[in-house]
Amino acid sequence: MLCTKIFPSSSNPWRESELPIVPTVELNFDLQRFAEGDKTEEPTAKKRRDARKKGQVARSQELNAAFVLLMGFFMLKLLWEYIYGNLAEYMTYLYGHLYQSTSTESISELFIGIMILLAKTALPVMFAIMLVGLGINLLQVGLVVSTEKLEPKLDNLNPINGFGRIFSKRSLVELVKSIFKIIIIGFFIWLYVKDQIPYMPYFIYYDLNTSLTQIADTIFTLAFQIIAVIMVMAIADYAYQTWQTTQDLMMTKQEVKDEFKQTEGDPQIKGKIRQKQRQMAMMRMMQEVPKADVIVTNPTHLAIALMYKQGMPAPVVLAKGQDIVAERIKEIARKYRIPILENKPLARALYEAVQVGDLVPRELYQAVAEVLAHVYRLKSKGRGRSAAA
Repeated sequence: MLCTKIFPSSSNPWRESELPIVPTVELNFDLQRFAEGDKTEEPTAKKRRDARKKGQVARSQELNAAFVLLMGFFMLKLLWEYIYGNLAEYMTYLYGHLYQSTSTESISELFIGIMILLAKTALPVMFAIMLVGLGINLLQVGLVVSTEKLEPKLDNLNPINGFGRIFSKRSLVELVKSIFKIIIIGFFIWLYVKDQIPYMPYFIYYDLNTSLTQIADTIFTLAFQIIAVIMVMAIADYAYQTWQTTQDLMMTKQEVKDEFKQTEGDPQIKGKIRQKQRQMAMMRMMQEVPKADVIVTNPTHLAIALMYKQGMPAPVVLAKGQDIVAERIKEIARKYRIPILENKPLARALYEAVQVGDLVPRELYQAVAEVLAHVYRLKSKGRGRSAAA
């Protein structure tokens, strides 16, 4: 809090009563509020899943293009002789039949021949490129089916938003990447071509097959060098896209808290539910106390209600508690005239070792049997006095 006031000084000729009234200026800065507004938290698993459903995943177009180019030129180099042989064969056939008159039948035959040639030469290369493109996409983002990008949005028609996307930081980064890629690729092309230029005039002395083979080797060598450069840039771009996606999904502390409440439930509500469950369990336990044969006490801190009926494998603990709960158990026992016996070691052992509803363990059989025998003797004496009376 900042407070600004004007106080009179000894050299000031004004009297204190004549001083101008200056209002107090108070500036309150809630630093916690500013901190909560900053996206400093890593995106949660739920935030990443939701973004993935919307199609917001790390994906590099450069990596996809690099592998497509690599597969394309690899298939062309692998099938070069096959493709060249089919093209040469068809061109020989085509030029050998130029003398024929043009008719609908000849044009149809020419068209069918071209389609067959394309199927034999281009389809293997195109099929390999398609498989690689699909494979790289699956490796990058997995199987994601999202139609949100296809949904029409009025914001996309807003020219202001359009200019914002054009001049955004992401667009600037893409521009810098494109310029850098052009410069690097251009440099490597110049570096390779300048060494090959002196040998190019000698191609005129070769026959057609040799010239085409030399030119193909030159093109393939240059292409694979350029693809290697593009591959390095693509890997760097994929790392950047992964980082940028994480930055876009960063969350504030409040967003993390809200998401936790949505997924795990409000802690206060969950606490109330647990409290209600404990109360209900306590009520059920207290309802079982009147069925007990004896209450073993500590004597003031602990109380355990035991019951044993003919045919049971062992006595069972109906209820147990300490302090206030123990007093409540003893109150119910007095109301229903259930014997209350003090046995500190047995009460402590039963409280620590046996849960409510469980049978007494074998190591405590003798101690519990002695207590129950004493209770049964007391009951027998009570019935004897009642009969005598």
